[in-house]
Amino acid sequence: MPNYPKGEIFEDYKGHILLDEKREGVRVIHTWLYATKSKKIVPRIANFISFAVIAALIGMVKAGPQDIVIVESPPLFLGLSGWLLSRWKKCRFVLNVSDLWPESAVALGVLRNPPIIHLATRIEELLYRRADFITGQTEGIVASIQKRFPDKSVQLMPNGVNADSLLSPSERESTRMRVRTEFELTDRFVVGYAGLHGLAQNLNTTLDAAQILAQQKDIVFVFFGDGPEKEELIRDSNRRGLDNVRFYPPQAASRMPELLSALDVAVIPLRKHRLFCGAMPSKLFECMGSGIPVVVAIEGEAKSLVERAQGGICVEPESAVAMAKAILALKGDRALRRVMGENGREFVACHYDRRKIVQQFEQSMLTLVSNRSGKDAESLASRA
Repeated sequence: MPNYPKGEIFEDYKGHILLDEKREGVRVIHTWLYATKSKKIVPRIANFISFAVIAALIGMVKAGPQDIVIVESPPLFLGLSGWLLSRWKKCRFVLNVSDLWPESAVALGVLRNPPIIHLATRIEELLYRRADFITGQTEGIVASIQKRFPDKSVQLMPNGVNADSLLSPSERESTRMRVRTEFELTDRFVVGYAGLHGLAQNLNTTLDAAQILAQQKDIVFVFFGDGPEKEELIRDSNRRGLDNVRFYPPQAASRMPELLSALDVAVIPLRKHRLFCGAMPSKLFECMGSGIPVVVAIEGEAKSLVERAQGGICVEPESAVAMAKAILALKGDRALRRVMGENGREFVACHYDRRKIVQQFEQSMLTLVSNRSGKDAESLASRA
């Protein structure tokens, strides 16, 4: 049942063990899970396991015949469910890796128990071995898996943008004024963050930058979204008396292009850790695709992309001073903001068009199924 990112089941889905519905012509089977807002390891594991077990059991009965089972990792327990379902259905097992787990959990300090880390690592390795095909969302993820499992086929499948949903310059300007009026942001230089308020984002650094720039009365920092750290961030902002910071609830995905058009600068931070050198937040593509300059506090792959695109300013992660300086530099140069925004929009539309990414993935899945059909035919022929 939908529960992300607040950690509580959405109102329309409460009270159900199973819910079968159609979405845009696609059958979706929702199952109950133990939803939790807790950051502690035991409730979080209970959350993962409850969905993994129930989804696997119901999937065996309700899903019907399949050619491919695709599962995303993390969570690892769900990967086990996907693998077991593929065995039950006698079909291909495809693993999409969006984060290297348990490495990222250890890096963030979420996972510290050595036996659990050892178990999680063994599960991770099992899934890589059993997968018929693996996709990774960043070059760093792909390289890490291929280094450990050189015999496996691993394909890069990055995040991207829907080029058709990008606002034209004329649409962006009219939409920008309407949205800024709606959120009372007119006559302000708007620095924005839109996305998950979690541990990895380390949004405290952005609050530090807001505090540094508190005397710049025309600058306002806006945060759209939700997550486990949001309530603490709001309390921290109130303790500091940051009048230049505003928090807003999560908005519908369909509204993101127009919300981003209202910003003058988007900030995209992550914690300073070697693991995140291979990270590529999806919001980076959304912000650049919206034609606004970005201030990226990430090292490695994301930094390289922004520099190639010349779509923003890259600063050292967890450096509020560097972030504040970059914001001021963009505030003082309207022409630079315009050029960087246009550069970023053109770059992601050209290199990260979601339609092209999906077409490539679809072709890989068709090849995977046809290869299996060919092997099945050969097997039948040999038995005959």
